[in-house]
Amino acid sequence: MKNSEILELSTEELVARIGEERASLTKLKFAHAVSAIENPTRITKVRKDVARLTTELTKRKAAPASEKN
Repeated sequence: MKNSEILELSTEELVARIGEERASLTKLKFAHAVSAIENPTRITKVRKDVARLTTELTKRKAAPASEKN
């Protein structure tokens, strides 16, 4: 997921997407633990997507606080 795509999401969509990606990451980790998955780099990509989404959510929550000052 690109940063431009993340910026287009609303805050509610961002929260929902984080939940979906975290669930996907958990499923990938379990599948990889049971037997090797076909493309293990997907785990890294999903983990980085979760980090990007979480970072953007944190920025949005911090923005109103900085605007008050």
